[in-house]
Amino acid sequence: MKRRNFIRNTSLAGLAITSIGVASCNNPVSKKETDEKQPETVAGAFILNEITIDELQQKMQNGEYTSRSITQLYLNRIDAIDKKGPAINAIIELNPDALTIADKMDNERKAGKVRSPLHGIPVLIKDNIDTGDSMMTTAGSLALEGHKATNDAFIIKQLRESGAVLIGKTNLSEWANFRSTRSCSGWSSRGGQTKNPNVLDRNPCGSSSGSAAAVAANLCTVAIGTETDGSVIAPSSFCGIVGIKPTVGLLSRSGIIPISKTQDTAGPMARTVKDAAILLGALTGMDNADAVTNESAGKSQKDYTLFLDANGLKGKRIGIEKSFLKGHEGVVGLYKQAIEILKAQGAAIIEIELLKVTAKLGNDELTVLKYEFKDGLNRYLSTANAKVKSLADVIAFNKQNEAKAMPWFKQEILESCQEKGGLDSKEYTNAINKTLGSRKLIDDMLKQNQLDAICGTSIGFPPCIDLVNGDYDTGFYFCPPAAMAGYPHITVPMGTIHDLPVGLSFFGTAYDEAGILKVAYAYEQASKKRTVPKFKKSLTG
Repeated sequence: MKRRNFIRNTSLAGLAITSIGVASCNNPVSKKETDEKQPETVAGAFILNEITIDELQQKMQNGEYTSRSITQLYLNRIDAIDKKGPAINAIIELNPDALTIADKMDNERKAGKVRSPLHGIPVLIKDNIDTGDSMMTTAGSLALEGHKATNDAFIIKQLRESGAVLIGKTNLSEWANFRSTRSCSGWSSRGGQTKNPNVLDRNPCGSSSGSAAAVAANLCTVAIGTETDGSVIAPSSFCGIVGIKPTVGLLSRSGIIPISKTQDTAGPMARTVKDAAILLGALTGMDNADAVTNESAGKSQKDYTLFLDANGLKGKRIGIEKSFLKGHEGVVGLYKQAIEILKAQGAAIIEIELLKVTAKLGNDELTVLKYEFKDGLNRYLSTANAKVKSLADVIAFNKQNEAKAMPWFKQEILESCQEKGGLDSKEYTNAINKTLGSRKLIDDMLKQNQLDAICGTSIGFPPCIDLVNGDYDTGFYFCPPAAMAGYPHITVPMGTIHDLPVGLSFFGTAYDEAGILKVAYAYEQASKKRTVPKFKKSLTG
């Protein structure tokens, strides 16, 4: 969950469109890092660089590659780039069964069985999603180290049935960035600090930090993240990839370490809109263990690529967030260029001010998340194979192991959640009624302006990694409205300034994944703003 603004400032009204520094971060690094040669050639050296799902399927079909050889190439890439070389530290654990799964998929292909477009395709998974195998599920916390789930999360069952190869788990902002008011995104006590592969002393954002960095650095084909408020969209924007936060209810949350039952969802992360759409379709399905998925009946698709149209912007009415036309000149410049592309592709542009009407809900959102986190985490841990069985146990563990578990920042948010009562509390019910009102605000704006989608800058430039002071505000944050409403949201690369990526967001009403994918794909095809990371040590070096 991306929470720097509403937790630090206690209100989403505190969103600032600030001047964003682009100087070298001057963060302390190890002697090993400073002694290593700048890996400028790494970006273009990998044989599978920027390859798509379709291209991999074609190569497996014609015998050029097998799932095993592709999986091995990615495992080699992870060894070279993630732990050595640039050492972006995106992977928290590799799956020892990955090659065995790949072999099985190869044997099925030889026998004439291809399960889906993901058959034999390597996928990475965020480490707050249960896998019923030898890998741990820890949310990056030492308190959960050693925890191995008995069963796969529902979406992982769907993924396995599609024929995908689970090659490992990704690092994340610990407890999905819901531990401290001054945490550094991408850091966890179990996994350490993940870096942005574009510029290594810059933050990858969070909480799906490792998933975003891994996809951007070509450590996998696609990955899965999770979001409560910005945790798929913001890291995707910071790392220069595509990320989709689906409608809450499209994908099951059972088997995922929770924050909020009203806002949590998993989501695909990829280098192209089409690859993200393929992964999205594979994960859908109604799950008896997550009642909200019943709402997706008749509204979900197994193949979202059917809606991808290079001319998908023609005749569409797009509402653009007016407040983002002011601020840092680099970000504003990219936004204005994107708007011109939308116009050139036949879209009508209507200026709107959605943040002006949703910002007042920030305090209520934080209240909702605190109550739901305590309730959801206690439910999850009560049946987990972990040594901690409650939020209170996690807090106690961190205090007892403070040097390792909390060396840089503490656990004020966890402690604040523990002080809350149950979901029958008047404070909670008042807050949830207000935040769910964001649905009407968005729907009214769409209807009154006859809009097909709402568009804006996803978030600003990636900030410097700062373990001591934590994250700082980069402005332009457009995730809260769709997050509070539980509505679908996609980010697509909008360009770079000083090699720092910025994303463009599209979102719409409930279960309109097809609609936002159509306009996002048309923008992507017309703009082609995805760039391969250069793994620069800093902006100046």
